[in-house]
Amino acid sequence: MQDAPRSESHHPLGMTVYDLPSPSDALHTDAKRTAMGRLRMILVLLICAAPVVASYFTYYVVRPEGRRNFGDLIEPVRPLPDVTARALNGDGVRLPSLKGQWLLISVSGGDCQADCQQQLYLQRQILAGLGKDRARTDWVWLISDSADIPSSIMPGLKEATVLRVNPDALAQWLQPAEGHALQDHLYLVDPHGQWMMRFPAKLSPEAALKTKRDIERLLRAAASWDEAGR
Repeated sequence: MQDAPRSESHHPLGMTVYDLPSPSDALHTDAKRTAMGRLRMILVLLICAAPVVASYFTYYVVRPEGRRNFGDLIEPVRPLPDVTARALNGDGVRLPSLKGQWLLISVSGGDCQADCQQQLYLQRQILAGLGKDRARTDWVWLISDSADIPSSIMPGLKEATVLRVNPDALAQWLQPAEGHALQDHLYLVDPHGQWMMRFPAKLSPEAALKTKRDIERLLRAAASWDEAGR
């Protein structure tokens, strides 16, 4: 009696040989994957930036005819410089660490006299007038020298972030309007750390109200992506 023939699957040398991809096909596939990865990254960045762009577009473009902002828009915006300032207690503070809040900034020497004190007063009043949106803003006073601060104004600075900054670093970042000095203005920085607006020099109480309205409009426009706190 003859043995039944073995199936091909049990043959010890049985195998299937598959074609290998050519090097050119492999390179093409890798290039395609790289391009798709870059496209996805760009799409993610655009999605993240969209709320910020939309809020500024709403404020500066989609607005009632005839309405004008009181402050000067800074184009292009300028990021907080990567420098270390000094708090009044001597601690070092990196300026980029202030990101996450809207910053209303004033600049002067430490020997703050009448004009400087008026600027600080209006700065505080503008922010206090924001009501519930006050929590989204910080009051910042940047001192450009080592002069002592008058003791009489210290109690009024409890809510302020007071920092001493190298004047050269400030001059490379902030810029006054032509014919004015750095200390003549208030400056607005958005939560991403970008200086984006400068208000007219030597504000009067009436001009301070217009400044507040500008800030209120920006806060409303940014409400979809900006929250209080860092």
